[in-house]
Amino acid sequence: MNKPMHHTEPTLENSAIIDEMRRLIAVLKKHNHAYYVLDNPTISDGEYDELRKRLLALENAHPTLKQDDSPTDSVGDKPLPAFTQVTHDIAMLSLGNVFSFDELASFMRRVNDRLDLASQNPEYEMELKLDGLAVSLKYAHGKFVQAVTRGDGRVGEDITHNVKTIRNLPLVLPSCADIAMLEVRGEVLMPKAGFVRLNRESEQKGEKTFANPRNAAAGSLRQLNPAIAAARPLAFFGYSVNQGLPTHITTQSGALSWLGELGFETAPFATAATAKDVQAYYEKVGRERADLPFEIDGMVIKVNALALQDDLGFLSREPRWATAYKFAAEAAVTKLVAVEWQVGRTGQLTPVGKLEPVAVGGVTVSNVTLHNFGEIGRLGLMVGDMVSIHRAGDVIPKVGGVMTELRGDDALPISLPSACPVCASPVVLPEGEALARCTGGLFCAAQAQEALIHFVSRRAMDIDGLGKQWLISFHDLGLIKTVADIYRLHEIREKLTELEGLGEKSVEKMLAAIEKSKATTLPRFIFALGIRGVGESTAANLASAFGELANLQAASLEALLGVPDVGEITAQNVYDFFRAAHNVEVIDALIAAGVHWQAVVASEQDLPLDGQTWVVTGTLGAMGRDEAKAHLQALGAKVSGSVSAKTSVLLAGEKAGSKLDKATALGVKIVDEAEFMALLAEYQRVMV
Repeated sequence: MNKPMHHTEPTLENSAIIDEMRRLIAVLKKHNHAYYVLDNPTISDGEYDELRKRLLALENAHPTLKQDDSPTDSVGDKPLPAFTQVTHDIAMLSLGNVFSFDELASFMRRVNDRLDLASQNPEYEMELKLDGLAVSLKYAHGKFVQAVTRGDGRVGEDITHNVKTIRNLPLVLPSCADIAMLEVRGEVLMPKAGFVRLNRESEQKGEKTFANPRNAAAGSLRQLNPAIAAARPLAFFGYSVNQGLPTHITTQSGALSWLGELGFETAPFATAATAKDVQAYYEKVGRERADLPFEIDGMVIKVNALALQDDLGFLSREPRWATAYKFAAEAAVTKLVAVEWQVGRTGQLTPVGKLEPVAVGGVTVSNVTLHNFGEIGRLGLMVGDMVSIHRAGDVIPKVGGVMTELRGDDALPISLPSACPVCASPVVLPEGEALARCTGGLFCAAQAQEALIHFVSRRAMDIDGLGKQWLISFHDLGLIKTVADIYRLHEIREKLTELEGLGEKSVEKMLAAIEKSKATTLPRFIFALGIRGVGESTAANLASAFGELANLQAASLEALLGVPDVGEITAQNVYDFFRAAHNVEVIDALIAAGVHWQAVVASEQDLPLDGQTWVVTGTLGAMGRDEAKAHLQALGAKVSGSVSAKTSVLLAGEKAGSKLDKATALGVKIVDEAEFMALLAEYQRVMV
């Protein structure tokens, strides 16, 4: 048996001690492999500890005889300083992905296209794609000297002291003493059973648990204190030799076999000549995946001949001679224990299912989105149901189905909350729709930033100088909560000037713009409120129909439905908005702050352009297109964005373009800006 070098010339007595050490080391390594890799311990923890204590006692009594690969190798109690950055001699690149047989076949065709005719249809090596942390190990003349993470592929972190504690890692390679530098790359992972034990123990201690074995492995290796890594059930599996490979080894499969001979763990691998053979092995691995002692997320396929790998070369971030064949999403079954409701920026209520935690595709899932109330109805879901959980694209968990045959008597229906969980405003779900919404648009904290940004926009209150960045900043700092608070910013003028990036002049400009915005129009004000479904055109129609805000606030559903372009959903949105007490409070505060407009006279007679559809295009000199649209809407016209056979008139400014051509072809009446201004003067009805 090859023995690692020791530090004292052997005597008869020393030889006997060394032999006993070697036997103990061999037994301990065997049991480490059974426990951490195979997850099949053959002795109890107590028996293992006794063997380890015996070896430790020999080493303490004869420190000069301690073997370099001893599993008792101690680690310091003091944390190491921050990790050193190390540049890889050869970049650690990523892999491309395929997800189907067709994509696999395309990958193999691309390989053939880059090879000369004699080398085409090469043999492929297939190995499990381990779900751990990629590391590079270096051995100088057979002794382990360094471990580095992948990092960004070019530069990684030196984690030598932590990797040295991994129990299945050979620290000395006696047969490699003549190799100046051997670099082995592989994956550090945490076997499934070790992960479960670690989380159970952490939970019992009140410590943080890990979401999946990969995170646990990565977190363990990035501890500054190697004693923590030493206590974790980690294992190393080699998958390539990047420096120091003997010249007689010419294939990837040969390199893996050689690593096995050296004492490294390697995942199972095989070779194949055709895409069909690769697919068959992939499907076999998929069937056996659940029984593996560690997590995998697919299979890696490599051109087996190392010389051909060199010929094929690399792209900027991945080799041309290898790819990862990823598994489809996995599924698991667990129990839905509760449903909570989250409110989005637009007021939409999204139900979130709380699950009994379950591992799906290597990730522990405890929450799942249920999308909307309509989806709950479609699934027929109840609290207490057993549900199948899928990870779409191995990323986003979703409920695939409900196992109603397992439903217990304690299952509870899922009800839509009547009040917003954030602001207590009424929640509405229009008939026939799936999306429920909070009606407290001006008050709800969940919707505040969206409401603020819309309120100050150019087509709403047009508060130039108070941009999105400052609105969000003021809201985050608690300086404004609702749109009404914008008109109280002058009260904290000095506090504003103390903010980084805001000087006296900027604050003055901002406050002046706020003051100027107080004089507005009713259509702009209605639009600025952000009522769902109420755009500029609808806001103008509502202002024209009701004349005063108070009339609009008191309008019945029937009256709202009588307004042009207001359908059932929009009418319900407007009706509900003005009956949410919090919204009324904010509107009252805006008016109290001085926001005002000239009254719009609502006429019972037909407006001059009632029933006409206008399109505005090109550049207008006397006014902007938005202002022209507002004038047209005030005169009763419907303003469209596209020309069709139903278009009554096209208002064409300079550089009118394709809309002018289409209107001419359709025989639509065309007026220029001068004619339009004359029309406005004739009717003498200015709203904006």
